[in-house]
Amino acid sequence: MRSPAFLRNPTAFMLFGATAAFCTYACMYAFRRGITAVTFEGMAFAGISYKIWLVTAQVFGYAMSKGIGIKVVSEMSPGRRAINILLFVLMALLALLGFALVPAPYNIVFLFLNGLPLGLIYGTMLGFLEGRRQTDGLVAGLTASFIFASGFVKTVALTIRADWGVSEFWLPFVTGSLFVLPMLVSIYALTLLPPPTAEDRALRTERKPMDADERRSFVRNFRPGLVLLIASYVLLSAFRDFRDNFGPEILKDAGVDNPGIFAKTETLVAVGILIVMALLQRVTNNFRAFTLLNCLMLAGGTLVGVSTYAYSTGMLSPGNWFLLTGLGLYMAYVPCNGLYFERLIATFRYVSTVGFIVTLADWYGYLGSVAVLLYKNFGHANISYREFFMDGAYILSAVYGVLVIASFVYFQRRFKAEMAVPAEKTLA
Repeated sequence: MRSPAFLRNPTAFMLFGATAAFCTYACMYAFRRGITAVTFEGMAFAGISYKIWLVTAQVFGYAMSKGIGIKVVSEMSPGRRAINILLFVLMALLALLGFALVPAPYNIVFLFLNGLPLGLIYGTMLGFLEGRRQTDGLVAGLTASFIFASGFVKTVALTIRADWGVSEFWLPFVTGSLFVLPMLVSIYALTLLPPPTAEDRALRTERKPMDADERRSFVRNFRPGLVLLIASYVLLSAFRDFRDNFGPEILKDAGVDNPGIFAKTETLVAVGILIVMALLQRVTNNFRAFTLLNCLMLAGGTLVGVSTYAYSTGMLSPGNWFLLTGLGLYMAYVPCNGLYFERLIATFRYVSTVGFIVTLADWYGYLGSVAVLLYKNFGHANISYREFFMDGAYILSAVYGVLVIASFVYFQRRFKAEMAVPAEKTLA
């Protein structure tokens, strides 16, 4: 499809592309996060809270999706991206319809089926955005969407339930249905983006689908640094996902019962992260940008622990504590959802695709999220969500920092050893 003439202007291209990415992924959240807005209070299966079963099933499906995506996303041709996103969303919406129609507890499986296709969307979308001079700004728009959309979808779902009287079982399907048309428009906008230019390829390295041998070669080449980074990402993903899934319960236990707080806190976080990420576009030296991203990640992990300590001593209100933990988590989490690996590939000049590495990290990250859910909900059900969240904040802040520093030291040494080799390498 031929791109409109106005997209030849760099500023117009970045604004249009970032908006299209933001809207597409924000709409996707409506098909996933509607279930987290309600508590299914008083419902249980086999002695376990019903919401715990539902969230665990959905996250497990999402984790399995990431494992499938390591192959599917990395090998996907550019011409298949838009139609595949549409198919993934349709499958997720049909699963939500099944959840509404099939009685409990048999409808639990439909939450697994809902998560299964949705985990493929993020890596697929990165294919539209990576390998460009403006990738930092474009990915900033994409990642800001899932910060904003998580709280926004909760607020929309709770408003629908209060104003329309929709039951908890129909609420996820109704919420998702409202976003079908905006999703179609947003995906169409993504298809209008032109491919990377020759200058883009020179600055950021060419991006191509990767077969199994190429994927194995990349992992072998950077294994020590990737293992350390992915280990840190597992901690981060599990903690962020726990906050996202059980935000209402955490805040309720802290004495906050205001549905609008989710949109408020997550919007403030999204704006802050968007500005920081977009400013990285001004840094043309790829390793310098990579270094700054590592500093940002360390600062985010530290903020989670410091803000939790301040809350525990009465220095912060529950609302401000929730806001600052979100800011810290996303300061660390957002770079690993595109820009960290974008700059890593550009630094070492490997012809590859960010979608593969992000999906690989997500695979382990969501397995960690499933493990935390099982540990908390099936092994330590008597601990409140707020207390569990606070204990996790201290562990995350300490261990995460050590892993990120160790990973950066490895990549820094590799860069210094290879900086005298100017020739572009390809995966063989």
